[in-house]
Amino acid sequence: MSTKAVHIQSLTHSFGRGSMRREVLKNISLSIAKGEVVLLTGPSGCGKTTLLTLIGALRTIQSGDVTVLGQELRGAGRRRRQQLRRRIGMIFQGHNLLRCLTAEQNVQMGADLLPDLSYRARRDQARQWLRAVGLDDQLSKLPHDLSGGQKQRVAIARALAANPQLLLADEPTAALDSVTGRDVVELLRKLARDQSCAVLMVTHDPRILDVADRLIQMEDGTLLSTV
Repeated sequence: MSTKAVHIQSLTHSFGRGSMRREVLKNISLSIAKGEVVLLTGPSGCGKTTLLTLIGALRTIQSGDVTVLGQELRGAGRRRRQQLRRRIGMIFQGHNLLRCLTAEQNVQMGADLLPDLSYRARRDQARQWLRAVGLDDQLSKLPHDLSGGQKQRVAIARALAANPQLLLADEPTAALDSVTGRDVVELLRKLARDQSCAVLMVTHDPRILDVADRLIQMEDGTLLSTV
């Protein structure tokens, strides 16, 4: 059985057509092991988020080979990509919380992906993760009653509630104060260690670089260095 959660070879990706075509990823090759925490840094607009969405099976692969959790994504149809996404936790900057659901209900959506769990078990799972991100006193709040940082923590708890095998996070600490941000990344590192979950995190936050097993720098769609 492979120890790699992600294996990418010669990935290239472009947006637009004809004279408007722009190459945003150029010959990317990268592997991430199960249980490894990798931080991806680089200037805004260099292709980091595009790479995350391709690994997360949110976009189709144009050129190159991408294998995620044992599934080859090049040529994969919509249904296969949807099935794979059930095994991937995703934290993006937009939160994507459902406005009509409470914090607890939003997080329980993550637990709903787990097979053979009763309603009570899914609810308890949601409360456990909200407690882990410091929001056990906000269970019944709707998103419009939460601050930006609280919404981000709900989104993080929702991703973790599904017990993912791969976690993709785009600037997860951007809206958080230093103490809360530190607590969250320590939680992600614990998830990696305890459940052999691979973590790929895009960040500009210098305060959390020491949690990584590896730092990767990107510029102009190309990986420059791996430490």
